[in-house]
Amino acid sequence: MTTIRKAQLSDAPHILGLIRELALFEKAPEAVWNTEAEIIEEGFGEHPYFYAFVAEAADGEIVGMAVYHWAYSTWKGKYMFLDDLYVKEKVRGHGIGKQLLDAFLADAKERGANLVKWQVLHWNEPAINFYKKYEVLMDNEWIDCKIIYRNQ
Repeated sequence: MTTIRKAQLSDAPHILGLIRELALFEKAPEAVWNTEAEIIEEGFGEHPYFYAFVAEAADGEIVGMAVYHWAYSTWKGKYMFLDDLYVKEKVRGHGIGKQLLDAFLADAKERGANLVKWQVLHWNEPAINFYKKYEVLMDNEWIDCKIIYRNQ
């Protein structure tokens, strides 16, 4: 049995571990700059930048996460962006991803978000097929743009 719950300070090292596993899965392990100290401060400090749910197995192992934050749309107003939804490979196919996504969606609705958004890699067919089970609009029109700063 797996329990979905809001992440706690003690989950910070597990969240970082899952972030690193996800980066490896996405073929970009070197792209993770985040540290446990930053996760503690930015997720559990006085003014959190993100929120998270974790999936905890019966033996206490953290086997999945949904990490999300507020954003703003000039057209729609406040919305929540799901930055990462990840479940360890060994426990996939047991509904944990659905439980995490449902927890995120419920929290976004409860907090008054007008919209939720996330991204999925074009080659991640299992994730794309998973998201298609929801009433999701997949947008092939917009191109993501970013500039990356390392402010330390």
